[in-house]
Amino acid sequence: MSKNVTPYKDSSLGKKEQVAQMFDTISGNYDGLNRVISFGTDVKWRKKVLNLVSQTNPENILDIATGTGDLAILMTATNAKKIVGLDISAGMLEVGKKKIEKKNLSDKIEMVLGDSENIPFEDNTFDAITVAFGVRNFENLEKGLAEIKRVLKPNGIFVILETSVPKKFPFKQGYKLYTKNILPLIGKLFSRDNSAYAYLSESASVFPYGEALNNILRNIGFINVVSEPQTFGVATIYSASK
Repeated sequence: MSKNVTPYKDSSLGKKEQVAQMFDTISGNYDGLNRVISFGTDVKWRKKVLNLVSQTNPENILDIATGTGDLAILMTATNAKKIVGLDISAGMLEVGKKKIEKKNLSDKIEMVLGDSENIPFEDNTFDAITVAFGVRNFENLEKGLAEIKRVLKPNGIFVILETSVPKKFPFKQGYKLYTKNILPLIGKLFSRDNSAYAYLSESASVFPYGEALNNILRNIGFINVVSEPQTFGVATIYSASK
């Protein structure tokens, strides 16, 4: 189980409520900041997730922790008839809805306010489920993953895109310098919430990745678990089935 890092150290709220509050606050700046802090490579990583999902020809897709809907929008390139974006932050969803309306995709993508640890859908509903940079924000990782497995159809695909920590010199040292010092500074300069990007950095540094997350997925009951490090290991794409 990962260390339970929260956005606001002095808050009496639980992690779930703090995460929702944080993303509500930074929702207006989130997309632009994502491009800046990842040097645009997050776009390339999402396209790899799209390729994995497309190979399974899903009819319906659930994108958990959808945020402003970047991955859900990208998933319209599949043959899926319906895509659902689920997120705990109403602020992020509102930004996403405007993007979807502007692209005339409202008939294909539904944005739903909901909790990834209590997914409001029946068992065996979705052919494909994705999570991009969201699993480390789960209050209870194992409970969230078990819920995902519950609503995934047998033989369906589950794909995670999440930050990880490079292991090799000099990428390991460079990553540590960037996430500890530069990333929170960028967040403070461009965001109204000084704690948000410090939290995103800290939560990434303590979250299980690689074989550790593979083993958690297997313990939950997922099969065919594979992890592929991206860009020297600063992110990893995980795929699994049921």
